[in-house]
Amino acid sequence: MVCIYLSLRVIGGINLYMSTSKRLVINLSETLYNEFNKALKEDCKKRSEFIREVIILYISEKKRLNKISEMEKGYREMAQLNLEFAEMGFASDMKEFKEYEAKLSESDLQDDNNSEKRRYILC
Repeated sequence: MVCIYLSLRVIGGINLYMSTSKRLVINLSETLYNEFNKALKEDCKKRSEFIREVIILYISEKKRLNKISEMEKGYREMAQLNLEFAEMGFASDMKEFKEYEAKLSESDLQDDNNSEKRRYILC
């Protein structure tokens, strides 16, 4: 086990770059420590800066996933209600459509000869 001592700025506040710092001790396995050092060299960053960015990314990703989970839960809870509304609307549309078709099937036109209305049934 390798022990790393880091001095990190407090993340809990609005300003991430406050002057208050907290010390963080991390225990890593040898292989994880080697991977960590390799990543530090690739990114050319200090340990504290690297860990701070990782923590910020982790927290923001966690918030994003929680938001997605809450939205998914909401959609599942509303699914039945939305289905009922859709069926009600469809039934209403079908009723109006049938009434419209009935009106179309019977047409009132004036007769040219004596101006009496004659009923024509369209087929």
